[in-house]
Amino acid sequence: MTRRSLAMLPRRLLQAVPVVFLATFLVFGLLKLLPGDIAVTLAGENATEARIAEIRSLYGLDQPFLVQYAQWLWNALHGDLARSLLSGEKVAETIARCYPNTLLIVGLAIVISVVVAVPLGILAATRPGSRLDGAVMTLASVGVALPNFWLAMLLVSLLALDLGLFPATGFVSPFRDVGQALWHAVLPALALAASGIAEVARQLRSALVEVLSSQHVRTLVAKGLRPSSILWKHGLRNVGVTMLTVVSLLVNRTLAATVVVEAVFAIPGMGGAIVNAAIQRDFPVVQGVVLAMVVTVIIVNLATDLLYGVLDPRINRA
Repeated sequence: MTRRSLAMLPRRLLQAVPVVFLATFLVFGLLKLLPGDIAVTLAGENATEARIAEIRSLYGLDQPFLVQYAQWLWNALHGDLARSLLSGEKVAETIARCYPNTLLIVGLAIVISVVVAVPLGILAATRPGSRLDGAVMTLASVGVALPNFWLAMLLVSLLALDLGLFPATGFVSPFRDVGQALWHAVLPALALAASGIAEVARQLRSALVEVLSSQHVRTLVAKGLRPSSILWKHGLRNVGVTMLTVVSLLVNRTLAATVVVEAVFAIPGMGGAIVNAAIQRDFPVVQGVVLAMVVTVIIVNLATDLLYGVLDPRINRA
């Protein structure tokens, strides 16, 4: 990690502030557009108008939109994400319970994607135009086209219900039992990893083919360097920045895709929490989960920016 990379951190953090404001503001506004009245839900169907008005006043729902958002933002800046309107549980506790489950699934999906896709991409790039290359690209196209939820249901049917190799639903916190948590995370991670494998393999193949066909590499071949040395020292090294960008974007997309996959496997993660809260118009939970996910994306982007300088020092001098 270079000093110049670390010097970028304050500027990057300042650039992230408007992103947090915009994301939370848009979500807060969209929730207000949903049909129904949370005050009526909290008060009960047979509640009087006076009771409903009391509930609105108690939770600040009678305040103007900007006042409600400003109050939530002020409290969030002081570490108070409020409580769920329905369960009364602190939103911070909800996030602390759900966040590790989602992170484990996303992390395992990314590991599977990279471990499977990199060899496939290398094999295809070193044999351009071959049957193997065509097979890898065909599988990549299929992987991108497969919907996550359909693949998730197929995995449940085949590997869980028919063969009984993995649990069909539910989850175990990694803080309780790491082995059980990983066992429960395999199928959701595989469902998420399919598109990731396809994307990484395709991008790696394209970048490597371009590098290996360059004049520089042809000169190295003419000098008699071993193909393996050219591949590892010159090919993969030159596509490192490109692949880092692909993996970084993949992390963000996989995090968003957990919403559907967690619903299929009944996993108590961030995706399930935000879907249930949005349906029930539980504003504090939705806002808190969105904030946590936005911060996660920002951290991933910051880490990517720092690693750019490690893989290619010329970026820091630009």
